Amino acid sequence: MILTYKFPNCILLFFFFNISLIISQEAFHNYGNVQIHSQGNIGFHVDVINNGTFDQNMGQTGFYSQNSLTVSGSNRPVFHDMEIDVVDELLLDVSVGVANFQEFISGRVVTPRDQKDIALDYINDAPYIGEDDNRHVDGYSSITGDLDFTFPIGDDFRLRPMRITSQGATNTARGAYFFENPNSPNNFSQIFDTNSFEDILYGVSIFEFWDLDGSTETQVTLTWDDNSNIPTLVNDLADLRVVGWDINLGQWVNLGNAGITGNLDNGEITSDTIIPDNYAVLTFGSSSRVLDGDLEVFTAVSPNGDGFNDTFIIQGLTLFPENELFIYNRWGVLVYQKEKYHEVQETSNGFRGISEGRVTVAQKEELPAGTYYYVLNIEGTKDRAGYIYVNR
Repeated sequence: MILTYKFPNCILLFFFFNISLIISQEAFHNYGNVQIHSQGNIGFHVDVINNGTFDQNMGQTGFYSQNSLTVSGSNRPVFHDMEIDVVDELLLDVSVGVANFQEFISGRVVTPRDQKDIALDYINDAPYIGEDDNRHVDGYSSITGDLDFTFPIGDDFRLRPMRITSQGATNTARGAYFFENPNSPNNFSQIFDTNSFEDILYGVSIFEFWDLDGSTETQVTLTWDDNSNIPTLVNDLADLRVVGWDINLGQWVNLGNAGITGNLDNGEITSDTIIPDNYAVLTFGSSSRVLDGDLEVFTAVSPNGDGFNDTFIIQGLTLFPENELFIYNRWGVLVYQKEKYHEVQETSNGFRGISEGRVTVAQKEELPAGTYYYVLNIEGTKDRAGYIYVNR
């Protein structure tokens, strides 16, 4: 038996039997056994609740709304071709599968980050198009297939893809991106202390991390942009590393640099072969401190009184006593200035995220966490400059 139901501007075709089906202005609710015909085109302008069988579909399925839509229920629906044109966001309270092809037209797909088993699932190497900063999976997606795969994942309005090689997809891999400090993650039961790392490392990013779950060996490629603040880790990309929080050791370990492209503001780096399930999260690390000739610049400031990076430190500066340090915020406003910085850098007068600027920013004002720009003037030499990050 065939059921044809007309929504405005679309036709829904189903094969079914022994089905209890409710269609209303509030939601499409399936309790039974529904299948979209191979020539069917279904457009959902309302929420979808699937408590029945809805995973043998053909044809094309679309989600369309100027606001948000939700897919929920006890069972995962699987669609053949799917397009997403939901201006606000398509919220998944249950996983949704794509078996053939998916297109992002408008809006993000949002999954609950504290329930990683709920994801947008790409089945049998199903491809996708249209991803960008405004159109991606904000949460978890998964892949099952035989080809290399790039997860179309991000956080809020920031696309930050992660790629795995073909063998990593054969037994289902799942991933998400988090634009947050690993030391204070919002959706994990533990912290990932960026001060705890193996001896061959010298630093770990405090800006972002990825979660990659999978039991099969793979290389993983991470991407960065100017919000990643890579210059706070390295001056030379050859020193950048993929690092992972080793579940057994309880610390960050070096996962290698098997290939790298780009510059300090945009690029990607590939790890050695790993088993993702051995690592709770992944991010960027450094195999060396940031060096500038005879100077060693520590580019993170965390003024929390723990005695570690409480002030901005430039080791070796005593060799250049005629110096002056300037620090600017992202808008170019001077927030700190000090002559003979080597004399004060390890005291309360060293830069510790407090404004000492003479204009615009009030003196003694606590500066917000973020990236700042320093210029070090040394008499008789070229100015040294770079980025530092204040973490609170």
